Amino acid sequence: MKIKPEELQRLAQFVNDKSGIVLDATKAYLLESRLLPLVRENKFACYADLYNQAIRNPVLANRVIDAISTNETSFFRDQKPFELLKFKIIPDIIDALSSRPGLSSKTINIWSAASSTGQEVYTIAVTLHELLGSAISQYRIKIVGTDISDSAIIQASRGTYSQFEIGRGFPKVLLNKYFIPEGVNLRVKDELRSMTFFKKINLMDPFISMGKFDIIFCRNVAIYFSMSNRKALFERLGAQLNPHGAFIIGSTESLFGVTDCYNRHQYHNSVYYSLK
Repeated sequence: MKIKPEELQRLAQFVNDKSGIVLDATKAYLLESRLLPLVRENKFACYADLYNQAIRNPVLANRVIDAISTNETSFFRDQKPFELLKFKIIPDIIDALSSRPGLSSKTINIWSAASSTGQEVYTIAVTLHELLGSAISQYRIKIVGTDISDSAIIQASRGTYSQFEIGRGFPKVLLNKYFIPEGVNLRVKDELRSMTFFKKINLMDPFISMGKFDIIFCRNVAIYFSMSNRKALFERLGAQLNPHGAFIIGSTESLFGVTDCYNRHQYHNSVYYSLK
């Protein structure tokens, strides 16, 4: 079923209003492939019927956004950000925390924005375990994963992955250390899951309840936003970052020309940002 130009325009505006994701005429194939199952499931005659019902039905609206959201991810995706975390950012943060009095000196809060099905969150948890070893028990570590997709949040919270999903990036040598069998799948061990928390968040909405973080990951999601929404997002994320904190975006992304509220740092071949 081909999507008509007027249907694409209406659905693209609907998606943009709900999520900030920008879809133009070149993304007709994406709308067709992602939304056709919903059209067929609901026995709609066309994409216009889906739009007309979605604007009236919040549940269906959520399913449209869920279908459109890009959930492409893998364990240790791009690798370099996690090497940066291990060899630079976490050691620097621990040094900075040593000057804090009381319990805050042992608290590390990390946010993975647009965390999809959770692989980035659990990769961060594994990286911390491998770096700190038994000393990890000395710290109160909380890794929050947020995403706009209901189905992504459900899978991430379960921490259960197929052999194929785990095979995409997770080191085999660490497999038994951090996963246990669950039927034909594997589940993240409780020692990692206890460090994590997942919740649904629309990055276009205010972050009223999120609190402050020492590290924020927001990789490969703002590329789908307009320039104005990208600027607003990065600046609102900056408001959630602690003064000594680190902000990590995608390897192909840049804040140059987007916002000037961050300082750029380079460590070996990796880049991260801090507040000015």
